[in-house]
Amino acid sequence: QVQLVESGGGLVHPGGSLRLSCVASEPTFSSYAMGWFRQAPGKERDLVAAISVSGTSSHYADSVKGRFTVSRDNAKNTVYLQMTSLKPEDTAVYFCAADRSSSYTLPSRRQYEYDYWGQGTQVTVSS
Repeated sequence: QVQLVESGGGLVHPGGSLRLSCVASEPTFSSYAMGWFRQAPGKERDLVAAISVSGTSSHYADSVKGRFTVSRDNAKNTVYLQMTSLKPEDTAVYFCAADRSSSYTLPSRRQYEYDYWGQGTQVTVSS
């Protein structure tokens, strides 16, 4: 069972930036597609960004395109979410997730495709 641990959340002003990290407990991380999801109070959990096993392909929700960037470092068993130009509507708990049976070159876009989940990290955007 792969353990995923997120970090990097916090309180930031509108327009600010944060970088989230998600570290996997197993080196098999390099064979998993990875995703970042978020859930705001009273709302469903939605995909924010996803990255393929190869790291060469990514997918973003329309609401974050041009502001968020997902990347991975397989040597560190880590996936990142760089968030810039943050808005109050980005406030949510952010989760990383791993898909163990994904295509090498395509990111996984559906929540049900993911097998392992982290506990989440809170991001609050407020003045």
